[in-house]
Amino acid sequence: MLRRLIPDPFLLFLVGTVLLATFAPARGGFAVVVGWLSLATIMLLFFFHGAKLAREQVIAGLTHRRLHLTILACTFVLFPIVGLIGARTLPNLMPRDLWIGILFVCALPSTVQSAIAFVSMARGNVPAAIASASASQMLGIVFTPLLMGLMVGAHGGGIGLESLAKIAAQILLPFVAGHLLRPWIGGWVARHKQLVGITDRSTILIAVYGAFSAAVIEGLWHKLSPQALALLFAVDAVLLAIGLVMTWGIGRALGFDRADRIAILFCGTKKSIVQGVPMAKVLFPGPQTGVILLPIMLFHQMQLMACAFIARRYADQTEAASDRE
Repeated sequence: MLRRLIPDPFLLFLVGTVLLATFAPARGGFAVVVGWLSLATIMLLFFFHGAKLAREQVIAGLTHRRLHLTILACTFVLFPIVGLIGARTLPNLMPRDLWIGILFVCALPSTVQSAIAFVSMARGNVPAAIASASASQMLGIVFTPLLMGLMVGAHGGGIGLESLAKIAAQILLPFVAGHLLRPWIGGWVARHKQLVGITDRSTILIAVYGAFSAAVIEGLWHKLSPQALALLFAVDAVLLAIGLVMTWGIGRALGFDRADRIAILFCGTKKSIVQGVPMAKVLFPGPQTGVILLPIMLFHQMQLMACAFIARRYADQTEAASDRE
């Protein structure tokens, strides 16, 4: 029980990075160095992601197209619709940049590692989770910027062609290059999973430090009141709750069995901070990035805690049913 109450260690590093940026933000030449280091790690991150993605997993999963289309629709259609309804219905509830951050959460692809881990823990359809999560990450490189262009435009802003070009140069091209080189480097990447994991986390921490440094220098904590942060917490919680309830309900309404419904639940609601932070740095350059990142940082911890609890309950129910048999 105590272990379940301990927060994700990576969250502590994120909080520490935000505190570091608050009290010792990167300025001048050091800020330039942090910016270039962030760009280099972002490109390396997506290069490794391309090298890790096994085409066989995605191709094998396509045999269950109805399930995968349902999961992808939850990720890239359901969540954006919910986010847009909230942003358009209650635009004055939070500052505009926080709403853009919520829309950004809604547009992000699924996670891979944690989604698969929760599906496995809950005794769900693991092969389907692997295929769907991998496809979601790959499609997210294209879908997330396009969705943000549409949603931010509808919310009174816009994402220009320059940002989309940066996505192509800094994220899509390294991803494609890594995937094309997979036959030669895939084995090395698989043998050095720990190094790739360090790259994932260091990319996020460097990007967060750079983004929050710029935001702090521009007066981030003077612009955001405690009330706004409390409302953000509530909005994130409501968004996650709606996603969990609707994905489970959709799976049941469409007649999927329990194992498939578990895959829909976890793969359809998880949102990737690993892809989110680097993409935000590219899509939203400048001080606003720090504010826009707050929703995904908070949502990340919420989804981990909620999904861990739900997965454990489903596992207990499955074990209890097996014992009765």
